[in-house]
Amino acid sequence: MYLSTSRAADIAGRTSPARGPLRAVPGTVIALGLVSLVTDVSAEMVTAVLPLYLVAGLGMSPLAFGALDGLHQGATALLRIVGGRVADRTRRRKLVAGTGYALSAACKAALLVVATPWSVAAVLAADRAGKGLRTAPRDALISLSCPPQDQGRAFGVHRALDTAGALLGPLAAFGVLWVVVDGYDTVFTVSCCVAVLGVALLALFVREAPAPAVPGPARAPVRTLVRIPELRRLCLTSAALGLFTVGDAFLYLLLQRRLDLPAAYFPLLPVGTAAVFLLAAVPAGRFADRLGRRRVFLGGHVLLVGACLLLLVPGAAGPPLVVGVLTLLGLFYAATDGVLMAAAGSVLPAELRTTGLAVLQTAQALARFAGSVLFGAAWTLWGPGPALAAGAGGLLLSLAVIAVFGRRGPHVPS
Repeated sequence: MYLSTSRAADIAGRTSPARGPLRAVPGTVIALGLVSLVTDVSAEMVTAVLPLYLVAGLGMSPLAFGALDGLHQGATALLRIVGGRVADRTRRRKLVAGTGYALSAACKAALLVVATPWSVAAVLAADRAGKGLRTAPRDALISLSCPPQDQGRAFGVHRALDTAGALLGPLAAFGVLWVVVDGYDTVFTVSCCVAVLGVALLALFVREAPAPAVPGPARAPVRTLVRIPELRRLCLTSAALGLFTVGDAFLYLLLQRRLDLPAAYFPLLPVGTAAVFLLAAVPAGRFADRLGRRRVFLGGHVLLVGACLLLLVPGAAGPPLVVGVLTLLGLFYAATDGVLMAAAGSVLPAELRTTGLAVLQTAQALARFAGSVLFGAAWTLWGPGPALAAGAGGLLLSLAVIAVFGRRGPHVPS
């Protein structure tokens, strides 16, 4: 019922402005947010238990885990661009996104039959491929459903719903492991069932993007993207910062080691991050629309530096450390994830919107892949403290360069 009402509001919203914090947020955004909520419950049930399971349970080294975490980030690179291009040429963005969601659901089932660390890694790579296939078409559906000045708000609302799933997933995994000792197969089974529900919601309630008022060619040349200086700058910025972005899985492992946290409580760490992200996503999107997406995006990375520095403070421990790190990490995601897509969506032509978003996401994913491998290697060679200090230092240096030369070089447009 609510989705039907939202669709009517979507049509009405094209002719009359709405009021309140959700103004100009069409039904497509809400429907995709609910799909992402359900899908993230499924995904985060698995993600919440994997770092400790692989490192502590199966004995994977930090270097190997860094490679796996990087694979998680980088395995999607080529599929992002292929999926984006197919979606733009066929203008079947919903179908391409649905294929990605279905692939990820199948991978949850595959986790029940694999038993070695690297077979798990292969399944996770396929799962991330599904995510890569669906992310750009999904974000293009959001971007094409609202005007440029409301992109930040729309992505903020979507990311808030998405993050509600990221909050509920670890809680579900915690509940399963609390009831069933070493119940990883049970976690994977429940995760698979929830993922199938997400695919069904997409098929039933998400509409294809409307044709642009001034239709462009269905097969616009990709080289058109090269002529958009803002997109080039966005790619350089996200890649430069992504190279030194310490993955949240590493931060959770460092917290667990610092606090000697029991394994059963490990899945609760992402819950804290997700709770902050959930509360801050919509305000961050609105601030980005008003204050400038560049400022909010770069400020988010300053918050990530703060989280790293907290973990480096000698003697820091207990609840203050946990609350501080998880709060800063959640604010980092709120200020960067949807804001980057909103910045890109406002400068890309409709006929190449999905491809352009895929190119940007690929640049960021490849940089984070390299960053995860480098951080894992640094941890193995130098230890966690020096590795974290090097990552924070590199991120600060990148921010300084972008802040100084951003107006002439890489920056995120407002």
